[in-house]
Amino acid sequence: MKNLLHFITDRVTSKKGMWITVSIWLVAIMLLMVFAPSSNDYKVSSLDSLPEDAQSVIAQNKVDKYFKDNDGIPAILVFQTDENELELTDVSNIVSSISEEDVKGIESIVPLSELPPQATESFFSEDGTTAIVPLNFDPSYETSDIQDSLEQIYNIVEQTDLSLYVTGPAGIASDTNDLFSRADLVLILSTVGIILVLLIILYRSPALALIPLLAAGFVYGVVNQLLGLVGKSGVLLSSQSLSIMSILLFAAVIDYSLFVFSRYREELKTHENKHDAMKIAMRGVGVPVFFSGATVLAAMLVLFFAQYEDSRNFAPIFGTTMVVVILASVTLVPALFTIFGRKSFWPIIPRVGDQHIKSSSFWSKVGRFVTGKPIISIAIIGIFLLISATNVLNTSYEFDNLKSFPDDMPSRVGYEILEKKFEAGDLAPTTVLFESEEVISEEKRNELMNDLSDREHVSNVRMDGITEDEKVISYSMTFDLSPYSNETMNALEEIIDDSEQIAENSNPSGELYFAGETATAIDDRSVNNRDLAVVITIETLLIFVMLIFLTKSFRMPVYMMGTILVSYVAALGLGMFLTNLFFDIENISNRVPMYAFVFLVALGIDYNIILISRFMEERTKHPVKKAVEIAVANTGGVISSAGLILAATFAVLMTQPIEFLFVFGFIVAVGILLDTFLIRGVLLPGLLVLFEKDTAGKTEENK
Repeated sequence: MKNLLHFITDRVTSKKGMWITVSIWLVAIMLLMVFAPSSNDYKVSSLDSLPEDAQSVIAQNKVDKYFKDNDGIPAILVFQTDENELELTDVSNIVSSISEEDVKGIESIVPLSELPPQATESFFSEDGTTAIVPLNFDPSYETSDIQDSLEQIYNIVEQTDLSLYVTGPAGIASDTNDLFSRADLVLILSTVGIILVLLIILYRSPALALIPLLAAGFVYGVVNQLLGLVGKSGVLLSSQSLSIMSILLFAAVIDYSLFVFSRYREELKTHENKHDAMKIAMRGVGVPVFFSGATVLAAMLVLFFAQYEDSRNFAPIFGTTMVVVILASVTLVPALFTIFGRKSFWPIIPRVGDQHIKSSSFWSKVGRFVTGKPIISIAIIGIFLLISATNVLNTSYEFDNLKSFPDDMPSRVGYEILEKKFEAGDLAPTTVLFESEEVISEEKRNELMNDLSDREHVSNVRMDGITEDEKVISYSMTFDLSPYSNETMNALEEIIDDSEQIAENSNPSGELYFAGETATAIDDRSVNNRDLAVVITIETLLIFVMLIFLTKSFRMPVYMMGTILVSYVAALGLGMFLTNLFFDIENISNRVPMYAFVFLVALGIDYNIILISRFMEERTKHPVKKAVEIAVANTGGVISSAGLILAATFAVLMTQPIEFLFVFGFIVAVGILLDTFLIRGVLLPGLLVLFEKDTAGKTEENK
């Protein structure tokens, strides 16, 4: 692999090779734009996330099979007035207008005007200020079409004195689609803007800011079209996955560009010819950059082992992205810098004979301190990391995905109105299906209903329907707490665990199935816990093996992976403490820990690879302490710059209107800063000084 990389990089940095390389990338972009679709053509706002064998999915399929009226995408129209009580006639007239307007896609809507008075009471709040009207959209209807239909309904209600908020799956999907369509442009512009500003501030050179962004633009153009082909092959492209993909793409390209031009600048102080300088530079950083990208690629491909569809969706999207990023890092990036040559660094142009690293620089001082006092260095950083890590024990999770959306999003406002005006459990009752091979008598129906009613936190159970052959019965079970609370989830999980016994006690015996929001949340929690354990195990082992091949050592991968794993737990604990302190966010999505692990380990190990590669290079010429000192001094500047830019890039996710992305971006940013300054700068160098031993000759030289 090393010889192959040297063969490639030697040619892309030659006089003809640099122009040929850039031309190939340009032609590739143009061909893809002509013959391949855009990723936006296959973007979807949400995915069916749980696996098909999840108990709640099986249960819902059973419900849909036996009770056809359950088909469709439900929406809840929430009507409200701030003045007098709502009149039944006002709401009925609106429902009639919706029917008369023939709003497309609506399969059914509750006909309030045709119901007896006692039946309509359940649709109104006790204070009379709020009313709900359920409706169903055609299950084959696209989200964009639902948006158009809901817009029609909003226009009808605007002609009255009532306020309308549409919630439920249809309303949430429509709002989510609208959010992401506006947020994507903000994300790209914010990412490019903050990278440009930071590069200019850190390196005081316009070209050094524009060249990496130019390379990122090339890569983005190729990736966007390639993902269009991936989407065309049948893979759904989640809006959330594409948003994070754009961050990963820019972050990785900029990171690897910094490693390349930092070493290029160093070699320009030794070699007059710009082609020779880049050739030597890539022989020094080409392998580390390639392995850094390969570890990120491996981490993303591990997500194929996840059962949760949102997580597994990352694998083809991020895998495709990283393949292109790796190719660009060893071809396009060095070619672009070679074309610009010394002008890349204007106005601070490196000249042959310039001093490489000043002994008074910050990282030179850090290198000397760590090599002089490794135990103190390790102890200080270790204590801080352990204290930060302990806060993980205080982490609490949020299973109501709607709480992740902006406060003013109509579907969330409508949902919260329902929480205040109606019983919490009524918002999402659990559907209990009992399936038997024999006819279920009325006595047994009531017996089963009473058994379920006696369970903890169950408020009431009512019969919803029974099939014509009377062998399958459906109940609606309402809890006395929020359907998304941990108490409700635990209560239902206990019922599910006892369901076999409950079914056996029935005569005739049968099988119980549980569908609905709470049942789905239980499966979500179970699948996510399984995915977290599997992904952490496989990713850790895979990257560890890759590091053994890179370092040709067993001990160094132990230092590298050990420090990264400690850093991850510390980042999670510290990140949660700070989000609670500064942003008043007490609960996080249960998927944050796994996503944070994938990115922090994959990206954090990059910095350890760059440091260790330079240490190994210097160790062939110097004793351990001197090699560590030189490695820290020479890589400190570029790694700290890369870390600041990478952290800021992920922090751009905090501009997104989804709380999950906000928290994820913040925690990854915190973790990258820990890796950049504490792990790579102090902890790992300290461990190298303590545990790596000199040969006899090197020991004498050190003396």
